[in-house]
Amino acid sequence: MSTHDPLEEILNEFREGQFSTSLTSKQKLSLLKMLRKNKPAFAIGEEPLGKIRGHDIELYLDVERPYPPMPRRSPYPESLETMK
Repeated sequence: MSTHDPLEEILNEFREGQFSTSLTSKQKLSLLKMLRKNKPAFAIGEEPLGKIRGHDIELYLDVERPYPPMPRRSPYPESLETMK
């Protein structure tokens, strides 16, 4: 009887990806699920997700927790049609 490890299954899809060693298995699984769900934002066409040579990026948050609230946008102005 084989054990089904969802992390290993998903990691196989991203075998060329590199992840921070500070991430827990649960955090990696959550990240990988998000990447898979939003694949069109992270891959071109049917290309697999993973490392693209020459396009390495490192993301660093420049704000410590607790994060500041998002700026509020002013309400959309009433249209001229409804003002008549």
